[in-house]
Amino acid sequence: MKLISAILIVIRVLCIGNSFSWDAVEQELVPLCDAKNVQVEIHNLYYGGCSLEQHAQFLLKDTAAYSHRVCTNACPRVVKDTVTLRQALQDGAYDVISLQQASHDSGIRSSYEPWLSLLIDSVRAYQPRARVCWMQTWAYSQDAKHPAYPRYHCNQAEMWDSIVACTPKVLPVIPCGEAIQLARQTKLGDTLCRDGYHLNYVYGRYTAACVWYEILTGKDVRCNRYKNAQMTCQQRRLTQKSAHKAVRK
Repeated sequence: MKLISAILIVIRVLCIGNSFSWDAVEQELVPLCDAKNVQVEIHNLYYGGCSLEQHAQFLLKDTAAYSHRVCTNACPRVVKDTVTLRQALQDGAYDVISLQQASHDSGIRSSYEPWLSLLIDSVRAYQPRARVCWMQTWAYSQDAKHPAYPRYHCNQAEMWDSIVACTPKVLPVIPCGEAIQLARQTKLGDTLCRDGYHLNYVYGRYTAACVWYEILTGKDVRCNRYKNAQMTCQQRRLTQKSAHKAVRK
């Protein structure tokens, strides 16, 4: 009998990000994909607190500033330090590449251009076949102590409205911020962050990963039975529902 081997399709993703992409893709996204036999290779190009302007400057100066974290189904995480953005963009073909603003600048319209356009054009020049997307960040917890929170009068609703107003119309959106805000309106309340702005390790990160799961696979995350060991079934249900609603909104 002739055996025909199946072609293994791997979804390759590059996040040009910071600690918010760390929260969204490095902990829970691969296990969610594992649960449905989806093969992924997640590359998170990390520089803490990095803004669009800083990413653009790193690219223009070819600065080896990043930690390149790679998460796959077979290996939880491999880290390569002192990497340039150009090197990451030349590291094979990607299916999806995400851009994002630093959380503190996400609701400040003047912080976006000309840096966003420069990055979009550069990414498309290196990766013409990739789908370039925008990862929407989330508003801080109402009681956050972040030094930039006074820009939004320490008001979560004001910060969230500002983020929505600044979300670029030129790219498909990965609505992590929307999912977090929806989850806050459930019985979970304003508890999804661990320090006022980074997501908690139990169901905060899980919520953002659920959004990514739906965007990458087109599958309804509510049919995914994976949850981390610390989550309750109710937390899984509420976070999955919030993520699904944000993506399908």
